[in-house]
Amino acid sequence: MVTVNPEFVMEAQRNAPFRECINQAVLVVADGMGIVWATRFVGNPTPERVTGTDALPEVARRCAAKGYRLYLLGAAPGVAEAAAARLQEIAPGLQIAGTYAGSPAPVEEDEIIERIRAASADIVCVAYGAPAQELWIYRNLARLPVAVAIGVGGAFDFLSGRQLRAPGFMRQVGLEWLYRLYREPRRWRRMLALPQFAVLVFLKGRKTV
Repeated sequence: MVTVNPEFVMEAQRNAPFRECINQAVLVVADGMGIVWATRFVGNPTPERVTGTDALPEVARRCAAKGYRLYLLGAAPGVAEAAAARLQEIAPGLQIAGTYAGSPAPVEEDEIIERIRAASADIVCVAYGAPAQELWIYRNLARLPVAVAIGVGGAFDFLSGRQLRAPGFMRQVGLEWLYRLYREPRRWRRMLALPQFAVLVFLKGRKTV
């Protein structure tokens, strides 16, 4: 499962492995109002915005109800553990198969795969940031001993309280990106993808008229 935002789309224009990863995912959802608006503009609307941070609690509730074991991989040391504790509060009965920070470096892949296998996990959520997390899943999908793998970006940071999410009204009107930029000014370079994405969508939409 891949949660796509405008930055993903622009990165995929120049990163062929990342583009292939997105295109071959079983489920791709719109993580960003820019994607929602773009799909409406080109006449193929997506139902709604689904962020990794919003999806993870729902996944946890389903896991708790069905007895599936969840593994949290990535983020800074200690963050996945705090996120796991929060998810167990949200979804009583949730079984956390394991947590591990690790890194997306290929040299660590064998060890991480073995950790997940030993934990008997059913679902793994990977928080290495894009495109590293998606490419990590794509490289290892054939030998991952799980049924589902999801890239969740900064979800662990938000669930653990390490980072604050935008107020609800800002999320509802599609301005969460602006709040994150205010909180993390170093993200300004990433935001340059937004006007490029808008131009790409405009040109695509004009061709389909």
